[in-house]
Amino acid sequence: MKFGIMFASTGPFASAEGAAAIATNADNFGIESIWAVEHVVIPDGYQSQYPYSDSGKIPGADDADIPDPLIWLAYAAGITRHVRLATGILIVPQRNPVVLAKECATLDRLSNGRFDLGIGVGWLEEEFKALGLPFDDRGPRTDDYIAAMRALWTQDKAAYDGPYASFEGAIQRPQPMAKTGVPIVVGGHSKAAARRAGRLGDGFFPISATEEDLVGLLELMKATATEHGRDGDAITVTIGSWSPRRDSIDKVKALEELGVSRLIVAPPTGKLDKLGEAMEQLAEKIDPVATR
Repeated sequence: MKFGIMFASTGPFASAEGAAAIATNADNFGIESIWAVEHVVIPDGYQSQYPYSDSGKIPGADDADIPDPLIWLAYAAGITRHVRLATGILIVPQRNPVVLAKECATLDRLSNGRFDLGIGVGWLEEEFKALGLPFDDRGPRTDDYIAAMRALWTQDKAAYDGPYASFEGAIQRPQPMAKTGVPIVVGGHSKAAARRAGRLGDGFFPISATEEDLVGLLELMKATATEHGRDGDAITVTIGSWSPRRDSIDKVKALEELGVSRLIVAPPTGKLDKLGEAMEQLAEKIDPVATR
């Protein structure tokens, strides 16, 4: 089982000092990955329902710092050597796919192939409105953008013609380290996300799905993969519903048996002067299953 740190770019870790602290400690103590979140803006008084909490609101203050995840991860890449760098998640339909492909390939190259693009379609309608973008077609737009980016990542002179993105003879360099492009991890615990992961994902991140829901989502993901001529067992599964404070290592083993290969947990402390000690304790806690 691999272990990562979610919300790595928020709160006290949004600053340069905080980013350096969490990234280097994760690197030093063998944490597999750190995950940066994204929102371009949080519209004041938004009514859209945040899908990952009972309150329907994003945890924390609306005016908290949320750095651009790709820039934050590029900073982390420069001061680390081993830890994987991931977005958890980046809202694909809010970005130009040709520009995003360039940004992701550049980050992947600068980090020596350590970047995973965790993606989502977005839930905050008011944010789309602030960006001047449509909200209702964000699902098919995301699918189209993924295909366009993979064309740019894998073809010498890329050509693509889809409903939302179209180009030909596009020479974009650098390309990612892997010939198949940057790994794409599909986020979300809806059936639509499970199907998207089955069709398009290198990984699936059903966020905070319960064990009961996880079984059905993984079955749907694998069935969809089979329908599209893909191997569902080759799609890695990441979840964030395990806590080192609350749950036992036995639960990790149970999740492993379901097909989960990575758990991401909240930072062990928000106090920068205590982070090294707390990260070491986390590493000791997860060591029995992280290294076997």
